[in-house]
This record gives sequence, C-alpha cells and structure tokens, in this order.
Amino acid sequence: MPTSAKHDLTRLVAHNPATALSAELGLHLLFVHRDGGCVESCLREFDAADFRVTGNVVTTPERFIKQLDGKYYDLVLAEFPTLNWRGPSPLDILGARARKIPLIYLTQTLALEQVAELITEGAADCVDRDHLGHLPIAIRRALRENHLRDERDQTEKKLRHSESRYRALVGSLTYGMFSCDKNGNFLEVNAALVTMLGFSSKFELVNARHVREILCDASKREQFLGNPRMNNAQGPVEVDLRRKDGTPLRVQLSGRAVHLQGAADTYEIIVQDVTQQRKLEDHLRQQAAKDSLTGLANYRRLVEIIDGELKRSERTGREFAILFLDLDGLKKINDAFGHLVGSQALCRLADVLSNCARDMDTAARFGGDEFAIVLPETGVESANVVARRIRQSLARDDKKPNLSVSIGVAVYPRDGTSIETILSAADKALYLRKSRAHSRERKASGTSGSIRVKATAG
Repeated sequence: MPTSAKHDLTRLVAHNPATALSAELGLHLLFVHRDGGCVESCLREFDAADFRVTGNVVTTPERFIKQLDGKYYDLVLAEFPTLNWRGPSPLDILGARARKIPLIYLTQTLALEQVAELITEGAADCVDRDHLGHLPIAIRRALRENHLRDERDQTEKKLRHSESRYRALVGSLTYGMFSCDKNGNFLEVNAALVTMLGFSSKFELVNARHVREILCDASKREQFLGNPRMNNAQGPVEVDLRRKDGTPLRVQLSGRAVHLQGAADTYEIIVQDVTQQRKLEDHLRQQAAKDSLTGLANYRRLVEIIDGELKRSERTGREFAILFLDLDGLKKINDAFGHLVGSQALCRLADVLSNCARDMDTAARFGGDEFAIVLPETGVESANVVARRIRQSLARDDKKPNLSVSIGVAVYPRDGTSIETILSAADKALYLRKSRAHSRERKASGTSGSIRVKATAG
C-alpha cells in the first residue's frame, strides 16, 4: 500500500467482498497506519463482529488534519509508534479539536506502564496487533465511554481537576539540603528539610538526631555514608527517612564528598521528597488495572485474568465460565434521576457482583454499563446459579430506582478456547438474551415485529 496515497476503505473492501458488513452500524473510521495488511486484518475482525465500516487511511499529519476538517469520523485507529510522522502526534491533533474523537492505538507488545501512560495522555485504549479480536469490543466500549463522557461533563471536569492536582503536587516538590560529617552528624540543614521532617526549627533538627539514625535502610545507609572510598559524584539512593513523629518519608538522596585541605571530610546531600510522585505512579498502575468509578477490574485486567484461566484450564482440563452483564435502562435512569444516581446505580451493581463472587472470582466493569465475572472451575449449571443469584440480589435491593440486568454465559471449552472466541461467545449470549427480552416486551405491549440480534458499538 503506497504510503503517499490516500486509502479509501471501500477500495480495500472491494478486493474482499466478505468485508461488506451489516448496514445497521455504519461506523466512520480514520486509520493512521502505513501497513495495509494490518488495516485489512482489522476489516476482517469488523466483518466477524457485524460492523459496517467506512472511512479512510492516512499516513501524514497533513492528510490527517485535512480528513478531520473535511469529514465526520466516529473514531481514529492509529499505529503506535507512528513511524516517520513529522509533526504533532495524532492524539495531540485530536486533543486540540472542539469535538472529542476517541483514539485507539494499534500496538505491538507494550509494557503495562507504557499502556497506562498512553491512556493517561488521552488514548481510549491500546489493542495489540496480535490480538485484533479484541478490537470490536474495544471500539464499542470507547464509543460508549465517549458518549457518557459528553453527558457527564461536570464529572469529567472534577476528574481533570483531580489529575491536575496530582501533577501540581509532583511539579511543586521542594528540595531539602544538609551537610554532615563522616559520622553522619548534621552540620547544617535548610528550611525545606526541617519542614519535610516535621521539626519546628533547624536547631531542633540538628541537635535531635544525626543522619545514621534517620536513614532506615542499613545497607543503603552504609553505602551512602559509610564507604570511605565514596566518589565525588554519587547516584541517587531512594530510602525512607523518619519524621519527628516516627512516620516514614520516602525520599531520594543525591550526595557528594567534600575534601577541603586542612579540614575533615564532609558530605553534602540533596533530599527530594518523592512521596507524591510514588503515589501518582501507584495511581497510574491502579488506573491501568481498575475501573475508577466502581473499583472493579477494568477490561485490560479482565483479559489478563481470562488469559490466565485459559492457561490453567489447558493444564487441568477443568471448565471455567464468563458472565457478561448489562445494566438495563441506564440511559433512562440518567434521564429521569440524573447522572449522579446513574453512577450510584453502577456502583450498586458492582457491590452485588462483589458480594455474589467468591474470593477466586474476578468481577470487572469494561464499559459504560457493561460488566463481567470470571468464574474459575465453574460449569454452565453453576454459572447459571450465579446469574440467578445476581438477579435475585438486585430484586431484593430496596433502594430506588429498581435495577435489573441482562446476563450472557460462556463456558470454556464449550463456547471457546481462546480469549477472542470466549469473549465473543459471552457477548453474543448477552445480546441474544436482551433481544429475547425486548421481543417479550413488544409482544406484551401488543406490538408486532421482530428484533434482529446484532453487535453494536455504543
């Protein structure tokens, strides 16, 4: 596929009639990708999921901006890293626009920290090119989250404010400084260190204790202060210092030896408080594995759990089950009671899932109103028992508004032997159940007609 040419997806579809998809979805996608083979693989996955896709492929910032200016797109799929890209990143270009278009990165294998960083920067998701079967679910989830994000603008402002506070805390770190003799006794300290350690004055800190008593890690203490062959430039050492009240303070120390003729050797130390920085890193790690609203596992963690269960079941030959759940009527709840009540409804369902799950089970929220439970060593009958228990727990909940869920069940190996096939089976089972429920409602209300089961994107 020539990198300088504009690629129309309909031209790709024309070479493979099997990719002519259902006319009921009509997604408009913009690919930022140089590999036509990868684009065609995505189209095949859309075909399998009954997505009808139109759009374009671009390879330069100029073409990207021109397409965004000239056409409407629901979502952008971009390769990562974007090779030979001269200009602002696709995410930066989208971020500067008034209408927010979700972006999903198509990646090779990435470390969890890098995935968390990309999502924190604004990407809707990252899908590994070796697991493109996840892409339809990721797209539907990204579009639904984008829709809910528009509706919950005030909530998003609060979240952005919270993230800004984290960045401000990290950016406003102050540095403590002190000098000490070879025995670790303070000679001089600055005001920032006094504040860090909770003392009332420099005099109190200098006379209260010396460095050897403050450094908690004995090995690092000797490495930093007890080595007589200490070089002039020392690398940072991360340790816990003890405050006046005895609580630990996580800091990073950088020091050097000072040799003055006719004077005893001393050490000059810079102390950086990294407590908030570590908290932010912990927050990002949790964000990569947990849903921020409900505290349940998120989609990425769900996939990791399923992968682990597949490997274990391959060894043991035992079944495991997946329940896909959809909270019925979330939009009606939001419209009638407000988004705060809607968020509370999601948390109520999350509590029910946690209460109905065993310690070995994993409950997850992977979309706006979509949840899942992985049930290790569970067959179809036991999985249906859990599904009934969840419905009964919601029915007994005396809080308003009343909640109900639709549940689809998939069991390994009956319904699938890979992540893609078993997730797809659970997804289809869920929407088949919803379709039947809608059909019963239509018949009860005297309305004729049929409902087709389809995979939707939001």
